[in-house]
Amino acid sequence: MLQRLSLAVLATFLFAAPAFAAPSTWTTDPSSKLTFTGAMNGSAFTGTFKRWSAQIAFDPKALAASKVVVSVDVASAATGDGDRDSALPTDDWFAAGKFAKATFVSKSFRDLGGGKYEADGDLTIRGFSRPIALPFTLAIAGDTARMNGAVVLNRTAFGVGQGQWKTGEVVDTKVTVNVALTAHRAH
Repeated sequence: MLQRLSLAVLATFLFAAPAFAAPSTWTTDPSSKLTFTGAMNGSAFTGTFKRWSAQIAFDPKALAASKVVVSVDVASAATGDGDRDSALPTDDWFAAGKFAKATFVSKSFRDLGGGKYEADGDLTIRGFSRPIALPFTLAIAGDTARMNGAVVLNRTAFGVGQGQWKTGEVVDTKVTVNVALTAHRAH
């Protein structure tokens, strides 16, 4: 009886093995962009992070095993305005000398249907880690994936903006982070 039960358990694992397969790994294409929008004195501005990387293991059919880790060089933030760009790495903003990287580490993914998903994870900026939910769309054609997502953050929850910049009086506390990613399945 015990031997039959053991064989049944072993057979279950052998036939279920594809369900436990690791998700595909993906390499980001250099055309991918990580941008942000905010407002200063009521005027909108857009910026980009020029240096960032993503480790992606994702499969829509294996969401529980999928994982994404994004690392952003905060000193690479650029908005096209010299004064703003020279201020962003300072202690008043990103404190890049002490906290060179911002990271997002996924914890789980949800399929919302119709090519829409949500990634729950922890975003860490300036040593402050907060849970966020990133809604995104995903289209996979062969070995190429295109993902677009956006999330609105309160910059003060991460200590971004110190001293006179701590309130939203001059620089809005809401910042939208946008991801436009193209990735290729690794072989």
